[in-house]
Amino acid sequence: MAKQLHVELVAVEEKVWSGEAEMVMARTTEGELGVLPGHAPLLGQLAEPGQVRIKLAGGEQITYEVAGGFLSVAPDGVTVLAESATPASAPQSR
Repeated sequence: MAKQLHVELVAVEEKVWSGEAEMVMARTTEGELGVLPGHAPLLGQLAEPGQVRIKLAGGEQITYEVAGGFLSVAPDGVTVLAESATPASAPQSR
């Protein structure tokens, strides 16, 4: 089984999504960022408007429109703290 990231997507008032993923992609103020298991720790400011894409095992992808906030990569996973996060689409296969 491939290594997985534990991902938490949290908006101001609620936990939006939590689970295991193969990759997280987000647009930060420094550019597009892709996070795989084993990524170096970092803290990035999310670009506005922006999207967070979560690639699940099997190729499925979940996309959220986000406004404001930060992306934190730590040894135990990825946390996205956004002012707001709304689903951009139904889960897709890639």
